[in-house]
Amino acid sequence: MGRPGAEGSGGRLLLLPRGALLLLGVCNALALEIKASPKVRAFVGEQALLKCSFKSSSPITESLLVDWTYRPHSGGQMETVFHYQSIPHPTTAGRFRDRISWVGNVANGDASIAIHSPELSDNGTFICSVKNPPDVYHNIPQTELVVTERGLAFQLTSATLLSILVFLPSVLVVVLLLVRMGRKFRAVKEKGKCGYKKSSIEVSDEPERTDRAGCGGRIKECCLNCVDTDEEDPY
Repeated sequence: MGRPGAEGSGGRLLLLPRGALLLLGVCNALALEIKASPKVRAFVGEQALLKCSFKSSSPITESLLVDWTYRPHSGGQMETVFHYQSIPHPTTAGRFRDRISWVGNVANGDASIAIHSPELSDNGTFICSVKNPPDVYHNIPQTELVVTERGLAFQLTSATLLSILVFLPSVLVVVLLLVRMGRKFRAVKEKGKCGYKKSSIEVSDEPERTDRAGCGGRIKECCLNCVDTDEEDPY
């Protein structure tokens, strides 16, 4: 008798381990792939966006399901906080009541949601699950939400750091040029003070005094001459 798995009389025997057959079946079934941000940082009172995208080998139909579940950092059971099937169905109970909105578009493979006015107690793990029958098996990506207070402290981001590295040298060059120009201006000003010349008005002050004195002397001399002339006049 032939062994199970034989192809027939004279055929080769094909035997595969059960694990390999199971793995092959799972790979064929995983025609749905989901991607989500591993960590999302948000600030208290500011909207937090939880991104989730998917790819399905089957056409998108009204049977497509999207479920978002949540588990707090403090522990506990997972709870469904959002459901989508043709239309959004936000949760009507729990901590996220009236605080979750649908921002996705299943036609574009987008199953993202937004959390309004996040709180410190919202810190936890979110899981995005998508099913598009017959594609129902997929990976399970997790998103960790970290909510903090913005505060008054200045937080450096990559863009801010890059801007500082680019503009700081330029600012230093401008400051050095201004300092150098200021020193030159002061030096020129000091030279001007050392080589100070009196104005025409100031120069004319002393000669005017001298001239006046000279004129007085000349007038006196003329008067004396006139007197002398009168005395010698025979008339």
